Amino acid sequence: MLLFFSNEFIANEVMKAWEIQTTPFKAMSHHKIGIILTGGANTALTPKDRVYFHGAVDRVIHSVQLYKLHLIDTILISGGSGKLLSSGEEREAAQYKRGMILMGVPEEDIMTEEATRNTYESAVEVKKMIASKGYSNADCLLITSAFHMRRALACYRKAGFQIDYFTTDFYSHPTELTLDVLIIPNVGALEIWQKVFREWMGFVAYKIAGYI
Repeated sequence: MLLFFSNEFIANEVMKAWEIQTTPFKAMSHHKIGIILTGGANTALTPKDRVYFHGAVDRVIHSVQLYKLHLIDTILISGGSGKLLSSGEEREAAQYKRGMILMGVPEEDIMTEEATRNTYESAVEVKKMIASKGYSNADCLLITSAFHMRRALACYRKAGFQIDYFTTDFYSHPTELTLDVLIIPNVGALEIWQKVFREWMGFVAYKIAGYI
């Protein structure tokens, strides 16, 4: 089992099959608002005079790139704390916002939703925000990690939100058939399996809860 789950080729092919591929910028159409789902920010570290992104930083960078390419006009960052008990830490959406401002996005072009704890709650709350500001489904672009997009889209569609999407933050890579990939155990493969299993379990749990 250890040899199987530490095999880079197998783990990569499974993740690649699960991830939803992205769209080249040149093939994209314009959207009025980009909805970025948070994840990967570390809100507990100090000092608080900087932003800490331990993972999923591509969500931030690629969203800013979409904005600067005029493919989205406004950014809506959705995500509070995924913890069961709040510890009073800064919300991830606020950290994303600070990071985007540092990258040159004007503060007036960034909205945040900082109350929700999971993807389904995000879909319900964002739908309300979008409607209150006069946007339609066609105006919106959902942005999140490629491995998380299936569950995110299912939640947003369950909430009655038909939406276009843009994936980022890939963990898979093009297929390689070299000996080191095919034979030598790789601890990184275990991390990929952990992410895949967590997403599969989340999908099942959301289905049971009626979120998707």
